[in-house]
Amino acid sequence: MTEFLQGYMPVLASEMGHLGDNLNGLLHWLMLVLFVGWGSFFIYTLIRFNSSNNPKASYYGITNHYSTYTEIGVVAFEALLLIGFAIPGYYAVKYDKVDTISNEIEVRVVAQQFAWNIHYPGADGKFGTTRVNLVDEESNPIGLDRNGYGADDITTINQLHLPVNKMAKLYISSKDVIHSFSLPEMRVKQDAVPGMQIPIYFTPTMTSDQLLSKLEGSAREGRGYEIACAQLCGNSHYRMKGNMTIHNEEEYFSWLNNQAEILLEDDEEEDW
Repeated sequence: MTEFLQGYMPVLASEMGHLGDNLNGLLHWLMLVLFVGWGSFFIYTLIRFNSSNNPKASYYGITNHYSTYTEIGVVAFEALLLIGFAIPGYYAVKYDKVDTISNEIEVRVVAQQFAWNIHYPGADGKFGTTRVNLVDEESNPIGLDRNGYGADDITTINQLHLPVNKMAKLYISSKDVIHSFSLPEMRVKQDAVPGMQIPIYFTPTMTSDQLLSKLEGSAREGRGYEIACAQLCGNSHYRMKGNMTIHNEEEYFSWLNNQAEILLEDDEEEDW
């Protein structure tokens, strides 16, 4: 069932994404069992209690407690599913810290109507402070303080760059309303909630070039990784899209160095 479902789902391109696909497959098997079970019971009741078999209505009803036992069993089974699948699955992909020494990546993603603001720490590996009074929608949409740790931070709009085979930890937040950060190929989706910073974790296993090669001949040919908003967030929700580029390690650090050089040139122009 899992392999069957993957034929109708986006390409799997993350290390732990198969866990969600497996759970999806198990849930479809469960729905099939429930459909057959309850459908059979419904047909049985139609035949067993039709008017020809029961010309006179019974005013006493069911006197046993089988239905009560069945309901208790269903609740217990659902609790088992929650404890046995959901909670262990959550802890399998939940990490408290990222080992930045091994080049694992930390990035902030700040949603707003209708864009994704991406914030990388600079060479010092520390995020600069953001302040409301510094917000400028054209030049500084997240209100980054360029003094202190923020001097070398890199920011982009709707452009997320990550290296392949390195775990990424993204901190998702919002400036205004609730959005939903979605990367279908990574099997990642997380609400961006105002006033909260929620971490998500995934490890890309396929570069953008490899994805484009895999999509040749399909309906999505030529379209790489996309960042989608999966929560209705306003009248221009439809255009809240971004792009994610997964590089090999050399290309990723080359991109970082290029962004750092651009930032340095901008600082020199401001000083001039």
